[in-house]
Amino acid sequence: MSRLFGTDGVRGRANADLTPDLALRLSIAAARVLGAVDHRPVAVIGRDPRASGDMLAAASAAGLAAAGVKVIDLGILPTPAVAHLTALTGADFGVMVSASHNPMPDNGIKFFAAGGRKLPDEVEDAIEAAMDDPAPLPQGDGVGRIARSVDPVESYIDHLVAACPHTLDGIKVVLDPANGAATGAAPEALRRVGAEVITINADPDGLNINEDCGSTHMGGLRAAVVEHGAHAGIALDGDADRCLAVDANGADVDGDAIMAILALAMREAGQLRGDTLVTTVMSNLGLHQAMGAAGIKLEVTGVGDRYVLERIGEGGYSLGGEQSGHIIVSDHATTGDGTLTAILLLARMAATGKSLEELASVFTPAPQVLVNVRVTDKSVIDHADVRSAVALWQAKLGSDGRVLLRPSGTEPLVRVMVEASEEPVAQSVAAELVAVVEHAMG
Repeated sequence: MSRLFGTDGVRGRANADLTPDLALRLSIAAARVLGAVDHRPVAVIGRDPRASGDMLAAASAAGLAAAGVKVIDLGILPTPAVAHLTALTGADFGVMVSASHNPMPDNGIKFFAAGGRKLPDEVEDAIEAAMDDPAPLPQGDGVGRIARSVDPVESYIDHLVAACPHTLDGIKVVLDPANGAATGAAPEALRRVGAEVITINADPDGLNINEDCGSTHMGGLRAAVVEHGAHAGIALDGDADRCLAVDANGADVDGDAIMAILALAMREAGQLRGDTLVTTVMSNLGLHQAMGAAGIKLEVTGVGDRYVLERIGEGGYSLGGEQSGHIIVSDHATTGDGTLTAILLLARMAATGKSLEELASVFTPAPQVLVNVRVTDKSVIDHADVRSAVALWQAKLGSDGRVLLRPSGTEPLVRVMVEASEEPVAQSVAAELVAVVEHAMG
C-alpha cells in the first residue's frame, strides 16, 4: 500500500483522489495525533483560492471540530502565513488546504506542528495510522467550535515588513502572484517597504490559479518586466511558498541564484550561521562551485523543503532552500516564504545599488536538463535497466556532470535531471535516460 503523504502533505485530484470524506477522516486523525494535549486543542486553517478549497477546507474544519478541536478559520492566505500564524497564535497545529504549484483541478492538505513547523515522516505516518482508529468521537460540550479569524492578512503583512532589512525606495518590481493566495498580501507588503509594484495575474477566480502564470510559467513576467522597464520581476506560486525572479533584461533568476545572493548578503551581515547553506540534491553544480569559492559550506539533503528545514534545525543554520524557489530564512520563517524571499532579494539590490543581473552573476550554472516523464508506477526508477543506465552515464560524466532520477512527491512523474559541462551532452544523456524509463514501463 502506498503512503498517503507525499513530499508536501496529501495531494491529488480534488473530489476524485482527495475527497471531502478523506479530508474529514484525515483531519480527525491529525487532531488525535497533533491535538494530544492537556487542554482543548486549537488549530488554525487556511486555504488558497482554488475552487475546491471551500469544500475541502469545510470538510477539514468539520473533522477537526468533530474531534474536539477549536478551529480558527483564516480564510484565503499563503501557506507561510498559516505557518506564521500557527506560531503567533500559539495554536497546537495548523492546516493548509492547497496544492501549491499544481494545476487548479488538484488540491492538497498539509499540516504544521505547534510553532508552525512541518511534520517529520514519523508524525505523518502516525496520522495515517490514526485514520483507522475506532475510538469514539467527543459529544456534547466536547465537540469543537469553528470561528473566523479577524484580519489575519494584516498580521502577516506586519511580520513581512518587520523582516525587511532595507527600504525598497526606488525599486520598481513586477509581481506575478499566480492568481493565488498572496494576491492581496504580497503587493501590499512590497509597497509598504517602499517598492513601486506592478501586478500581473492578480485576479483569482478560483479557476485560474497557476494557469499560465506564476513560478511555473514565467513568460508573461519576463515580457512585463521589459515592457515596464522594471528593475526586477517576482513570480510566486499558488500558495506563495516559492519565489523565482527575473532580472531587468527578462532573464530568469532561479532558486539557486537567489540562495547564492542571500547567502553572501547574510554572511556579510554576520547572519549566516556556520557559514553554511542548506540545499537539496537538485541544486546545480554551479551553486556548489560558487559557494565553495566564497568559503561557504553546503549541506545537501533529499528533495523537499521539509528535509531542508530538518537539517537547518539540526545544525542551527539560518538559510536553505531549493532550486525551485522554496527559500527558508529561519530567523524569520519556519517554512519557505515567497514574499519574504522577494523582500530580502530586492532589499539586497537596494542596499548595494547593484542590478539583479550583477548580483546573480556570482553564480554560473552548469548546463542542466530536467525532463518530467509521466509514469503509471513511480517505482520504475528501481528497474534494473534504469539503474544500470544511470550508473553508466554517471561514470561517463565523472566529476564534470551529474545524473539524478527521482519520483515526484506530488504528481505521477519521474524527474530526470542531467548536468554536464556542455548543454548538448546534457540534452543527449537526458533523452537516452527518458527513453530507458519509457521502455522499462513497457
